[in-house]
Amino acid sequence: MKYFFLSYLFVGAIIVSAFGFRGSKSELPPIEILPDMDHQAKVKYQAASEFFADGRGARLPVKGTLPMGFEIPAKPAAKGVKPARVAFTSGLGYYDTGKVGDFYGDGLPAEITGDKSVFNAEFIKRGEQRYNINCAICHGTSGNGKGVTSKYGILTAFNFQQPGNLDPANAAAYRADGAIFDVITNGKGLMGGYGGNITLRDRWAIVAYIRSLQLAAKESGVTLPLQ
Repeated sequence: MKYFFLSYLFVGAIIVSAFGFRGSKSELPPIEILPDMDHQAKVKYQAASEFFADGRGARLPVKGTLPMGFEIPAKPAAKGVKPARVAFTSGLGYYDTGKVGDFYGDGLPAEITGDKSVFNAEFIKRGEQRYNINCAICHGTSGNGKGVTSKYGILTAFNFQQPGNLDPANAAAYRADGAIFDVITNGKGLMGGYGGNITLRDRWAIVAYIRSLQLAAKESGVTLPLQ
């Protein structure tokens, strides 16, 4: 065993003598075993690029791009529409957190129900669109938890259509509106948070759409639409 350690020290001494101690000065480029993404295939700022016809590496944003945190106004400012507020979580109230104090609230916040121009069929339609983009892949188009990912071993997506899901007395199945909003915002279990991807109003629109799916299934006795 002692010869093993002696050999180990001997090999270490050879390496140090050949390459020098860490931090020693040299005009030779370093040997990068783990480059840690120091060199990337990218165009740096204000650099030229022959890939584009105008020779510029820097590109303008895609048409329609908006700064993070703002929404496209429903109507032009000429019609008296107020500038869009910051659309992501910026407060401690029910509208921003889904909570009233330390408890989850139920029902849509006044910021939604009080805006008659938003809280209508178009609001539910918006929720359907956002749900299908962000949620249906795991929770299924009907909210039954059998989305595309369930076919690949991810079987933990919450089933919004399980019996008693609309009954607050059924604690095992029921999720308050604020609780659903909070999970969309912060994530839970294998689900990551979407607070930085989905605006406040769109999160509440998704909550409203989930409720409409549950009500439709309850009234018809069938989970619709079928996955």
